[in-house]
Amino acid sequence: MATDQLSAIFAALADPTRRAILARLAAGDATVNELAEPFAISLPAISRHLKVLEHAGLITRSRSAQWRSSSLRAEPLRMATDWMEQYRQFWDESFIKLDLHLKRMQQSVKESEPTDTEHRKDPPS
Repeated sequence: MATDQLSAIFAALADPTRRAILARLAAGDATVNELAEPFAISLPAISRHLKVLEHAGLITRSRSAQWRSSSLRAEPLRMATDWMEQYRQFWDESFIKLDLHLKRMQQSVKESEPTDTEHRKDPPS
């Protein structure tokens, strides 16, 4: 995937309104009016958000008579997820290494702790 498209995808996903629009479109196609319902912003503002999502390839827009509906395109999300996967693997490996290190430290502490017999003192005679 071209870096420019990846940048456009992440820029589109950076806005909570656009993420909410994508979540709504995951349930099915919707018109601009339907997408605007839960937001306290104007229809032109929703249209601008839709243009950003369309530019990123995350939605398609179609027109049927007077209605213009939008549909989710999930493939770019898969591409973004694939790109991020390398970093998830990095963190997983880092956490495994950290876990092993902590277990070694705990074992070392256990081995250096005095045993019960070392704590006992001989009774006074």
